[in-house]
Amino acid sequence: MPWTSAHIDNWLRLTEQVLRTTDGKAVEVWEFQPQSSEKILSAWAKHFRNHYCLDSEIDALRDGTGLSRTQYLERIFPDRVARPGPSIRSGDFAEILVADYLQYCLKFWVPRTRFSNKSVRNESAKGCDVIGFKFANLETDSLDDILAIYESKAQLTGSHANPRLQNAVDDSAKDILRKADSLNAIKRRLLDNGNTPGAKKVARFQNPEDNPYIEINGAAAVFSSSSFSSAVEAQTNATNHPNYSSLNLLIVHGPELMALVHELYLRAMNEAG
Repeated sequence: MPWTSAHIDNWLRLTEQVLRTTDGKAVEVWEFQPQSSEKILSAWAKHFRNHYCLDSEIDALRDGTGLSRTQYLERIFPDRVARPGPSIRSGDFAEILVADYLQYCLKFWVPRTRFSNKSVRNESAKGCDVIGFKFANLETDSLDDILAIYESKAQLTGSHANPRLQNAVDDSAKDILRKADSLNAIKRRLLDNGNTPGAKKVARFQNPEDNPYIEINGAAAVFSSSSFSSAVEAQTNATNHPNYSSLNLLIVHGPELMALVHELYLRAMNEAG
């Protein structure tokens, strides 16, 4: 499988900034620090591309279309200009970054199935944004197994700060209802891809009444640094969240991220061969 941390090494750093919401919850603040490395930019492009279409499947998928790999990917990626394409690109990037945080920083297993079955390229994928799984024992189910469900929001343009962390908290509350459908969708896609062991891992979390586990929620906001205000985000209040005691809050910001996102999509198309 194409999933490695080669694209994100040294680009994501936990800051020492102390940020708390109005109800006293701590917020992790991370800096995303892109570097002008052709090798890492190409790794990012591959990482992006494979979320929408695996490199191992692209030739079969474009067969009969008369399209090159680049042209085929241009047809399935969110549009660079036509609305709401740019905002979909922004949201997809945020979800991928949060999935990377969950997988490579917190060591969860995060299936990458969410974007591959989009029927409309300029729409957000339905269901929970990011779901990760952690197993206390790979041989048997444990009460210490963890299901993590994160909601992500993005603001990658502009200079006026918006309360995106509050938006993420509010929408995260809805994940309680979306969880069952989202787990089933992941399992179905894994089965479609012939990944029966992965589907069985997901199945472990589908019946918490008879087979309980730990469930945590997360709310994440991703900003370009020009649109990030710690004062605005500190006004977040999470007290109404149904899983308040197990709610994690996360902010990631970095310079001129929308320009980077457009570059990554372009590289993803052009470097497909």
